[in-house]
Amino acid sequence: MAVDEDATDVVENDPLDRLGFLLARHGAIASSRVDHAFDACGLAPRQGATLMLLGKSGHMAQQALAAALEVDPSVLVGILNELESARFVERRRDPSDRRRHIVAITDEGRGVLAKAQDAVTDVEQVLFADLSAEEIAVLRQLLARVHTSRGDSACFEK
Repeated sequence: MAVDEDATDVVENDPLDRLGFLLARHGAIASSRVDHAFDACGLAPRQGATLMLLGKSGHMAQQALAAALEVDPSVLVGILNELESARFVERRRDPSDRRRHIVAITDEGRGVLAKAQDAVTDVEQVLFADLSAEEIAVLRQLLARVHTSRGDSACFEK
């Protein structure tokens, strides 16, 4: 690189500095670190996401949970079977509509969720250590406008 070459020219001339590649690299690293954080708590990523949603509300209809996670209901059944076997959630019939299931986080589920949230917070603190709170807020706003979906199969190919 010549001394007088502008840094923006380098970005424009280096194909690996394209936004798609940068997002892919940083996303892969962030995903791997979050996966390891969940794994250290005995959770798969989808299980962690499910507990995080239930931790906020306490309970949800199974159909609403599938919609919020943007997963097929049959996929959610597998996730819930594993979480229920570990005693992190419980399913029960909705007393007002016996066809619906209500999924509730248990005390054991809240305990593992607290550990998982702490582990994910640690990952985020390292990832974003060089960003100010304002920059993190801007990054979050910009990423929210990128055309992707949580339910995209690429999010959970593992």
